[in-house]
Amino acid sequence: MESSHVSRWLLQASVVALGFGMNLHEVLKAGRSGFLYTALGISFALVVGLALGKLLNDRGNSSYLIAAGTAICGGSAIAAIAPILHADEEEMALSLGTVFVLNSVASLAFPPLGHVLNLSQTQFGLWAALAIHDTSSVVGAASRYGSQALIIGTTVKLARALWIVPVALGTAAVKRSKAKIHFPWFILLFCLAAVVNTYFPLFSVVSKWLFQFGHLGLTATLFLIGSGISGPLLRRVGCHPLALGILLWLVVGLTSLCFIRINWIGL
Repeated sequence: MESSHVSRWLLQASVVALGFGMNLHEVLKAGRSGFLYTALGISFALVVGLALGKLLNDRGNSSYLIAAGTAICGGSAIAAIAPILHADEEEMALSLGTVFVLNSVASLAFPPLGHVLNLSQTQFGLWAALAIHDTSSVVGAASRYGSQALIIGTTVKLARALWIVPVALGTAAVKRSKAKIHFPWFILLFCLAAVVNTYFPLFSVVSKWLFQFGHLGLTATLFLIGSGISGPLLRRVGCHPLALGILLWLVVGLTSLCFIRINWIGL
């Protein structure tokens, strides 16, 4: 199995395991507070992504897939929406490759950037949730920054990931497609783990071990992600999709960071 597939499954398993260290009440509180930012952020990313796609003269489905991946939750959103658009294998590969490269860079770069910018735990958690593509990589970056950043980042990002369903349904309505919608089930498993940790104290010892496994899994995943970024991968992705992904990522990341720093976005 390729390292990218291993890292994806290990990341998702680690996210579920980290749920055993979460308090459900804190998760729900952060999720409710971040709902508005999530809705505005997704709308903004989709609009900007489509505009950049037209600017770069992308006539296929890649720009919409990259915009959806950036707006919602990376590869999971692309996998859910691609069948609705009837995207071909090349468009899928280009979109997933672009998101994988940028997501990998963000996982490694965001924690040191957060320290350089002197972001608080809450600020970093929000920034990671709004600017990093995949849910699992948000968890990885936030867990390296601190426990409060992990709670904020995970819950806001999970609320963002749930928008796969309405965005996919809206896309299907516009395209008049009846394709099956794929939902990232590991999100529900994470919530179930938080329920167990909050309401079943008898499992506290097991929950503690699983939470530690989640941290170890994330450490291993960061190594796999770093080893997966290579020259051949960048060449396979190509210039136009990568340029679109980078531009959109910078716009979303810098805009959300500015709003967080001036306290227009906060919990």
